[in-house]
Amino acid sequence: MTRLDTDDAVATETSSECDGPRAMLLETREVPLGGVRAMHVRRSLPQRDLPLVGAWCFLDRFGPQVTRMRVEPHPHIGLQTVTWPFVGEVRHRDTVGSDVVVRRGALNLMTSGAGIAHSEYSVGEDAVPLDAMQLWVALPESRRHGGPAFERHEDLPIIALDAVSGPAGEATVVLGTLGGAVSPATTYTPIVGAELRIPPGARVRVPLDPAWEHALVAVTGDASVATVPTPAPTAAGASPGASAAVGPAATTVALDDGHLLYLGVQRDEVVVSSASGSTLFLLGGEPFEDDIVMWWNFVARSHEEIAQAREDWEAESSRFGRVVDHGDERIPAPPMPAVRLTRRRRRL
Repeated sequence: MTRLDTDDAVATETSSECDGPRAMLLETREVPLGGVRAMHVRRSLPQRDLPLVGAWCFLDRFGPQVTRMRVEPHPHIGLQTVTWPFVGEVRHRDTVGSDVVVRRGALNLMTSGAGIAHSEYSVGEDAVPLDAMQLWVALPESRRHGGPAFERHEDLPIIALDAVSGPAGEATVVLGTLGGAVSPATTYTPIVGAELRIPPGARVRVPLDPAWEHALVAVTGDASVATVPTPAPTAAGASPGASAAVGPAATTVALDDGHLLYLGVQRDEVVVSSASGSTLFLLGGEPFEDDIVMWWNFVARSHEEIAQAREDWEAESSRFGRVVDHGDERIPAPPMPAVRLTRRRRRL
C-alpha cells in the first residue's frame, strides 16, 4: 500500500524510553489512498508521539467499504508489508514475480530489503466490499539492505485464550509468537501479530511477554480491556503521555475501532471482555533497535537514504525492478519536503 500523506518530519527535541506499563487510547486518523475520489483508510500507526510498537511502524485499515481498489506500482525499502484481509479479495503483484489473490485467512508477507515494488487491485472491474489491514514491520540493520522476497501462508497456528468467565476465545498467530505458538512467516526481530476472537459474553486472558511492548486495535464488536501491570522494580509509575492516558494501576478501558490502545511493557497478560463478541488485533514485540526515518513508502535511518531511494524510483532504476504484468503505469514519488527529514522518536 502506498501513502499519500508523507508526514514530512517529526520533531526530535524530546524523547522517552518505553520503561513501563501504559494504558493510552490513541486516535486513528482518516487519510486518502489513490486520490481525492478514491478509497480512504484509517491509520493507527505511526502516531506523532508513538512511531513504533516493537518493530511495527505502520497500520492501515481499509474498510469496511464498497470500492474499486487500484493502487498502481509503487516502491518500498527497509520494511515488510503484512496484509491481513477480513472481507473481499485483492490481487497482489510485485517485482519478484508474485501474482496472488489476497483473501481471508491467508497471510501475505512482502519483504522489501533494499528495494521492491508492487501493485494492489481489487478483483473485478466493479466496486466490491473490501476490509483488510495492512501493516509494516521495520527491518533491522542486519536485513534492511538485503534482497526482496514474498511469501504466503494459509496454515497459521491457532491457540485458545483461557476464559476468566464464559467461553474461551482464540487467537490466530499471524506473525511471530504468542502463547508458545509460532507463525511460519519469516521475521527478523522478536515480534507478535495476532487476530483475537472473543465470544459473546466472554472474558478471556491474552498472554503477553512482559519484556515486549504491545498495543491492541479493535476490528469488530465491543471490547473492554482490563490491564494489570506485571510487578517489577521499574514499574513504579508511567510518564505522562497522550490524552486519555491512565496510570499503571489496574484499570479497564473500552476499545473501539477508532483508537489504538497502547499497553507499554511489563505486562504478562490483559483480560479482554465482550458483550456481543469482538475481533481485535494484537501487535507487539521487543522495543526496536533504532529510531527510524519514515517518509512516503520508505523506512530508513537518514534523510540521505530516503532522498536516494526517491531518486532511484523516479529514474526507474533496476533497484526496484518491474511489477509483473504491468506496463509503464506507476505512482510517482511526491516532492521531497523543504525541511530535513528527522528520526522519529517516541514521546510517551
